[in-house]
Amino acid sequence: MSFRPFVAFPRGVPMIPRPAASEYPPFFATYVDKVPEGDILQQLSNQIEDMRHCFGALTTEQAEYRYAPGKWSLKDILGHLADGERIFAYRALRFARSDRTNLPGFDQDTYVTSGAFQNRSADSLLDEFILQRQANIILFSSMDEDTLARSGMADGKDITVQSILYILVGHIIHHIQVVKERYQESFQFYTSG
Repeated sequence: MSFRPFVAFPRGVPMIPRPAASEYPPFFATYVDKVPEGDILQQLSNQIEDMRHCFGALTTEQAEYRYAPGKWSLKDILGHLADGERIFAYRALRFARSDRTNLPGFDQDTYVTSGAFQNRSADSLLDEFILQRQANIILFSSMDEDTLARSGMADGKDITVQSILYILVGHIIHHIQVVKERYQESFQFYTSG
């Protein structure tokens, strides 16, 4: 499956500032702190190409590689990233629509095991991520400042829509760093950034 270049920012979308630490649970600082200064919507879009560079040319052997027993394969990471896009977008949508229902957390390891990502190609997992990300770009591009400032409860903790946007970007940065640090020594496949 091939995708055309994708940009969905309406003209005049204001810069979205970094959320204050009080706008998200402390656990997520790991992701928010990784996000560089700059246009967060552009970063959300640019990560599509980052993901293509990191995961777009994997052999089957590379995609199924685990750097240690019990650790995720690159296919598992791709599946996890697609799941994360979907889950966090759902949370953002609910909170953006003023729904303050406490949404449940999720166990990422159970999701990866149940996702059976080993039965899919890396290309199909990457395509799924890209489609989710494109939908998320449209979703977040449509939000004004008041909408981004809305919050809701996830796993019993308050979080703003704006924070979710930063978490999505930081989550990808985190996992690409993990891939570069723990998987690249066994084979050369990632050359960007």
